Order: sequence, then C-alpha cells, then structure tokens
Amino acid sequence: MSRVTVYHDCVQVVFVLPDGLDPKEIHKRAWLFEQTFGDNIDLSGTAKTFTLNVYQQDVQRFDYDSVAVERAVSGLRLPIYVGRSRTGDEVYDMTEHPHLLVAGETGSGKSVALRSILTTLIRTAGDRMELYCADLKRSEFHLFKGIARQVVVEAPRLHQIVLRIRKDMRKRGDVLDRAGMAHVDELPRKERPPYIVLAIDEVALLKKERDLMDGIEEISAIGRALGVFLILSMQRPDSDVLDGKLKNNLTVRMAFRHSDEINSRITLGSGEAADIQQSQKGRMMLKLDGTKTVQGPYLDLPKAKTLLEPYKAVEEPTGAQEPQPEPVEDDVIEIGVL
Repeated sequence: MSRVTVYHDCVQVVFVLPDGLDPKEIHKRAWLFEQTFGDNIDLSGTAKTFTLNVYQQDVQRFDYDSVAVERAVSGLRLPIYVGRSRTGDEVYDMTEHPHLLVAGETGSGKSVALRSILTTLIRTAGDRMELYCADLKRSEFHLFKGIARQVVVEAPRLHQIVLRIRKDMRKRGDVLDRAGMAHVDELPRKERPPYIVLAIDEVALLKKERDLMDGIEEISAIGRALGVFLILSMQRPDSDVLDGKLKNNLTVRMAFRHSDEINSRITLGSGEAADIQQSQKGRMMLKLDGTKTVQGPYLDLPKAKTLLEPYKAVEEPTGAQEPQPEPVEDDVIEIGVL
C-alpha cells in the first residue's frame, strides 16, 4: 500500500510495510532507492510507515545571513540554527531538546558549525544566557573571549567551571523545591535564573579526567530542568567518552563527515555520516526526531568577529593572559556530595 504526492520541488512516496518485514531492512537497503532515484532522496520511517522524498536537486552551500537566521529562530528561548535541509531552515529550541553533540573530521565543517551556533546564541539569546567555553585544542573559541563568562584552555580550569555550575544547579534545585515547580521556566519571570551553556571543543581529550567527566555527565542528566545545557564537540567519536549514559543524554547530534561506518554509528547510531563526501563541506546528518541531511551555513572568522563586536564587553590587549577563575567556596567539600 502506497501514496504518491507531487510537490513543486519533490515527489513524495508514503508506503506501509507488510506485517513480518523488519523495518531495519529498509534502511539497510537505502542504496536501492539511490540507485533508482539518485542521491537526492530522504528516507524516514518507523516500524510500519515510511516516507521517501525524491528531490529535484541537492541542498546547496550558503553563507550565514544574520537577518535570515534571526527571522528563522524568532520566538525560541535558546535557539539553535542548524542550517538548511531540502525542506527549508532547520532550527530547534535547546530548552526542549537539551544537549548537543557535534562530531566530524578535520575540514568537514564542524568548527564552522560551532562558530555559527554560538554566534547565533549570543546574538539572539545573549541577554538570558551565560556562556562558558572550553577550547582544549586552543584553536576555536578565542573568538568568544570578552563575550563568554570564561574561555579556558586547560582541564583544571574547566574543572573549576564545572564545579561552579554543579553548585549553581544545586541552588536552582533548592529554589524549585521550595516553589513546588519542576522547571526554571515555570518560575516568575523576575526570579528565573539565566540559562547556562557550557561549550567544550574536543571533549574526547578529557576521557582520562574521570572526576571532570562525571561532572559533565551530571549536567547532561539533570541540567535541562535547571536551565543548564551542554554543547560538546569532537573530531573522532570515542566510545569511551560517549558511554551509554552521556550519549543518551545528548538528545541532538550533528554528524559531519566521518571516516567510516563504525565512527558514524558511535555518533548517530547509523552509518550515514560515512557516506558524506570530502567535497561536501558543511554537510551533516542531523539526528533530531529522526535523521536528515542538512547543509550548515558558512560563517568565516572575519564576519563572525564583525557580528560579535557589539557584544564584546572588554577589548583584550594582545598577549593578555587568560583570566583566573573566581574562587568557588566549598568546592572540595561538595565534590563528594553532588
């Protein structure tokens, strides 16, 4: 049983599987559809009903347009602008889909995506968000110095930030308990704390930092209701870092080109990211309510600096040292309590 609908840009086929046919076999044999209809297809479905969209052309590369992006994310509390799929802009609210994993090989578009995501958050939600950045490769987040609360490059400094966030989460939990509420957004507007976003580039470098990873895992487990969110990135997915608990809490995944199907499955749970070609820079597989192909916007460093200049609190002199973290009271005592 099937239904065919012709739209201006695609042909859509909805078909129902007969009882007894394993739906996993449909995805495993997606190459049959590509051989028949070409590469410009999207296949989605669950246990019974599948939808095949056959498009006239592939998604195209495009530059970051701040006006268009602001229009696309209007009304979202903590907006993530992903890019464009064949059906238009892809955006979502991090308060509804907490915690993001961005993964992809060098040159695939991961770094540009992080630049775009954080620039959008600063420009559209900066007045209700505290941003913390950990640039463990010392290459990506220098752009956000003077805008983020802290930009650190070493694990001990990041540990201090995580300790501070955990302490703040406990205070927020106490406030919610006293108010009899389940989420910070339910608090009266004047009493709502700002959202906290912790962005960590190349989180795989922390896999030997067990205490630190435990703190990150705790944020992923309980942060949503408390208004605390993670953006984690890595070049090569590491199953030791993305263990079951942390991986399951990263509800959204952006998978750029991966070297092989095994790595793609670590990130996505499926092998599509290994099919992205080296020439398709900025192309990703977005896992959010299913998996779809998306082209991320291209935002170069000079343009990002220009867009962010009005949000920079203090112009840092050349050669300025990274600021020391503020002392955190009772950190040592609270490690074992939280």
